[in-house]
Amino acid sequence: MAVPVIVIFDAGKTNKKMLLFDEQYDLLYEESVTLAETEDEDGFACENVDALTGWVKQKFEEVTANNKYDVHAVNFSGYGASFVNLGHDLKPVTPLYNYLKPYPEYLKKQFYDTYGGESLIAKQTASPVLGNLNSGMQLYRLKYEKREVFNTIKYSLHLPQYLAFVLTGQAFADITSIGCHTQLWDYRENKYHEWVVKEGIDKLFGPVFPGDKTIPVKDKNIVSGIGLHDSSAALVPYLASVKQPFILLSTGTWCISLNPFNHSLLSDYELHQDCLNYITYRGKPVKASRLFAGYEHEQQVKRLAAHFNRHPDYYKSVVYDARQLNGLHRAAGAHQTGTGTAMVEQSGFDKRALQSFKTYEEAYHQLIYGIIIQQVRSLKLVLNHSPVNQVFVDGGFGNNNVYMNMLASSLPHIKIFAAIVGQASALGAALAIHESWNSRPAPENLISLKYYAPAEEIEGRRSL
Repeated sequence: MAVPVIVIFDAGKTNKKMLLFDEQYDLLYEESVTLAETEDEDGFACENVDALTGWVKQKFEEVTANNKYDVHAVNFSGYGASFVNLGHDLKPVTPLYNYLKPYPEYLKKQFYDTYGGESLIAKQTASPVLGNLNSGMQLYRLKYEKREVFNTIKYSLHLPQYLAFVLTGQAFADITSIGCHTQLWDYRENKYHEWVVKEGIDKLFGPVFPGDKTIPVKDKNIVSGIGLHDSSAALVPYLASVKQPFILLSTGTWCISLNPFNHSLLSDYELHQDCLNYITYRGKPVKASRLFAGYEHEQQVKRLAAHFNRHPDYYKSVVYDARQLNGLHRAAGAHQTGTGTAMVEQSGFDKRALQSFKTYEEAYHQLIYGIIIQQVRSLKLVLNHSPVNQVFVDGGFGNNNVYMNMLASSLPHIKIFAAIVGQASALGAALAIHESWNSRPAPENLISLKYYAPAEEIEGRRSL
């Protein structure tokens, strides 16, 4: 008998995945692909929309034709700050521009001079000034640099909503994508910012559609969500399972601290520290801070491996040794970047002479110690003024016993847990439309937690 399932397409910057969950949200199948990038008109690398579109269509047809599965629904999660611009024939008229592409300084000056300055816009839209990572600025750039192309656009869809469009033929906007560092949304007025309306950019967006509702898939008796921004989607399993206030520290290339229980407006200081707001699929603001710690770790373990003649993954075998902490406390200050007022940034380990360390283990503890100093500062930016006393760490650092023990010792009044949620963004996209496809109650044990106590306590385990 065919198993009832929901299909999730999770479009990461590097890997694209198709996942199948059953009604208990057990992962039944996962397939991942890395699609070769293409280039935009300036030769800058960008997503190959045609390849991605073809892959999604092919995989969806394959799974719906498979007699093992009874597909009830489909939804999408994906990275933000990326628009697919469709012409009146509903085909892309521009590349999907890479948010890392540099933004022209003259156009940036023109925009902020017109609309009140960087500080005002950043405060009103709860987003630092980030160039193309503010996806609204991509459309502003098109309007003033490529007016003829801009005039051919019928819809501008963030990537998750474009993927929903591919299977449904309907164009909608989603609040989680609109609210993720786009500079499109006025958090104080809870509507598109006035600059979006004055420039006529709001006319390019479909209606804002609820993230927990569905629309029909073309030519199939299957319902579809309209897609969620991946960071907001990753919060959904925690919001569904955890009853007490928490911060989710999502670790990967970026370590993003997400606090759904801090609703205070962003200050100039917080914006200077790269804080921003996300929005949940139910329209609630989430204060967030970011640290480029995963990237730093990746680069420095390569350096350590080469210096100490170890395998690149040797760090995974390093066991936390609290006895080294005293030496690290004495050594850290001279090499630690940042002060109480400087930008939260990398730890400064790249400036250290590795010859000063006797062993790989000693050097690795110093690397993590430096990262933790910056991570604690980043966490405290969103922790302040909120009733949170627990932090859940998911992703790569959640599996790192040196990192987790140091974090617990650095925040002795906060409960620190490593959280294991299989495919959190995809699972969140599935849970968001639970009531539209699944007649069973959502399970409550979606998250496994491992508690890390400060040095004087005993480590234990529990599950939610």
